[in-house]
Amino acid sequence: MSAPRVGQPVRGSKTGRPIMVALDLLGRRGSLRILWELREGQALTFRALQDAAQTNPSLLNTRLKDLREAGLVEHLGDGYQLTASGMELLTAMQPLSAWAQRWAAKRARSAGEG
Repeated sequence: MSAPRVGQPVRGSKTGRPIMVALDLLGRRGSLRILWELREGQALTFRALQDAAQTNPSLLNTRLKDLREAGLVEHLGDGYQLTASGMELLTAMQPLSAWAQRWAAKRARSAGEG
């Protein structure tokens, strides 16, 4: 499976609208975990990122290729790190994370009541 591209069909979209392309990329196994592990801004070597993301080298290679093509991750001399767009994505996801925390708390309260 190749990296998703705007304007090209992706899972769930024949039009390849930007939001659908982004959701396809982020929904691929390991993508969010890699972004999460790079969130602190410190570059990680391939091996350190593999250990942190608890994934195998083949999957990590594939996802890093996708994320690099998308302009979210870059490789510098000392390892992989988020680009400015990657950091911007994590910032944009913060409201979704806050919502998910509230949603999980409500679900936990509902389960405790039933």
